[in-house]
Amino acid sequence: MSIISSAALSVSQNLNPSTRFASLSSSTSVFFSYNVCNRVGVGLYAYRPRRAKKRGISCNCLSGFGAPELAFGPKKLPEVGGSIGTTVESFQQNKDFTVPRRNAMALILSGFIFSQAGLHNIAVAQSIGFREYIDTFDGYSFKYPQNWIQVRGAGADIFFRDPFVLDENISVNISSPSSSRYKTVEDLGSPEEAGKNVMRQYLTEFMSTRLGVRRESSILSTSSKVADDGKLYYEVEVNIKSYANNNELAVMPQDRVARLEWDRRYLSVLGVENNRLYELRLQTPEKSFAEEENDLREVMNSFRVNKVAA
Repeated sequence: MSIISSAALSVSQNLNPSTRFASLSSSTSVFFSYNVCNRVGVGLYAYRPRRAKKRGISCNCLSGFGAPELAFGPKKLPEVGGSIGTTVESFQQNKDFTVPRRNAMALILSGFIFSQAGLHNIAVAQSIGFREYIDTFDGYSFKYPQNWIQVRGAGADIFFRDPFVLDENISVNISSPSSSRYKTVEDLGSPEEAGKNVMRQYLTEFMSTRLGVRRESSILSTSSKVADDGKLYYEVEVNIKSYANNNELAVMPQDRVARLEWDRRYLSVLGVENNRLYELRLQTPEKSFAEEENDLREVMNSFRVNKVAA
């Protein structure tokens, strides 16, 4: 496993188990049932790292304390701060050039960053990369894009999403320890059988009460692999399209034209440990999959389930 960054460690260490979501064995659970065991988990959402060329630089970020440290490093902050203070003071002494202190500091700091660090360095600092999320309480780990944010996801044990493209996310669901007694992922049957249950669960989650809504789904691939930890994992890829009528209350059929709402690729990795079923779920728009496939595969390949000390 790769070296864990300090930022990633701080995320995992600051998690308080008491703040986790309600048990997935409740009636609101997103986990599906198998005839081998009581309950199984399915739930995680997808990821797409953003390219630096799409990011852009916001002027708001230049006035925060993170930007100077990012550009110059902590050792140069006193020198930068002294220079900024001197320049602001000279502005205030010139009555013909009156600038609010806050605006002057933001303007000067922006000049320092662009001139000494350069736009290229800032873009590189925000470029794509991965962090590793480790949950020692429930026993799993995976990589995720370093610029993604953690949010609350209904039914998910952990949920990250792209802050710019909300249709791309990643999450993990775990079956309840009180209602599952899994020994291996083979308890789900073959990869093909597990894939059918995964797709059935997706369609259940996406059920809609709106008139004129139709969903089309297909299983793209199912496979199994033995990872470097010696454990067996199943991988499932599903495509789901959602169609909706533009005028669901129209009387005449020709007035109810179905249009594509969204077209998504879902990728799931299933593993078993601690008598529980774990699922990593990735979601991304189908039109973005070809561009992001290598990064998505890296996230999928990084998913591991780990033994939890009793």
